[in-house]
Amino acid sequence: MSIRRCTKKRHTVSTTHDGFNAGRAKRISTMLLRAYPEARCSLSFASPFQLLIATILSAQCTDKRVNGVTPVLFQKWATAEIMAEAPLEEITRVVKSTGFFRAKARNIKLCSQHLVEHHNGRVPQTMNELVALPGVGRKTANVVLGTVFHTAVGVVVDTHVGRISRRLGLSCHSDAVGIEKDLVLLLPKNRWIGWSHCLIEHGRNVCLARRPHCGSCILARVCPKVGVPAAVQISECHRLGKNPVST
Repeated sequence: MSIRRCTKKRHTVSTTHDGFNAGRAKRISTMLLRAYPEARCSLSFASPFQLLIATILSAQCTDKRVNGVTPVLFQKWATAEIMAEAPLEEITRVVKSTGFFRAKARNIKLCSQHLVEHHNGRVPQTMNELVALPGVGRKTANVVLGTVFHTAVGVVVDTHVGRISRRLGLSCHSDAVGIEKDLVLLLPKNRWIGWSHCLIEHGRNVCLARRPHCGSCILARVCPKVGVPAAVQISECHRLGKNPVST
């Protein structure tokens, strides 16, 4: 299989956005949607506000840990109006196990206050308004827009999506913004939301960071395995009693 690779200079040059890569990206997204038809956002929430706060907490933290914290958090302060009045030290105590907890607690309170003061306590539905909220970047905004408002403005790029998109040769960027720009150009807009959900599931179960299960991966024959050491590929195939897939 011939992959159109980018010319890398300090790993910042984007992949070529041509018909070949766009077609391959669409084919990959179809395979992922078939493999993970039930893939959804794994954060627990009961309102757009709760998803917004949960996503802020998910930075540098697993969704599982966030889901262990948010029931207590939202039992105490379920809306922006209530959260805006909550004592900062109490919020800090509840979210402590999520890491970077002081910054997260401060952003949660400031975000809630901003929602009350500028949006009547409601979560806005545009990218520009969302990223203006304290603690909210494009990733969080895309999660909220795609999950609760079903609006595809961009592609959620977390650690799984970034890692696998690079391994698939769909981006040469190492930063989330650059990867998102590549994916937006390569994928049909109606695949943007599903792409992230499916890749996150794939990253948790198959395309692991340190030791991907290439030998049992559904994408093995369309993946150039960028950055995956040959020894890892061979070891995985031997474990499964297979011959390494030629790409």
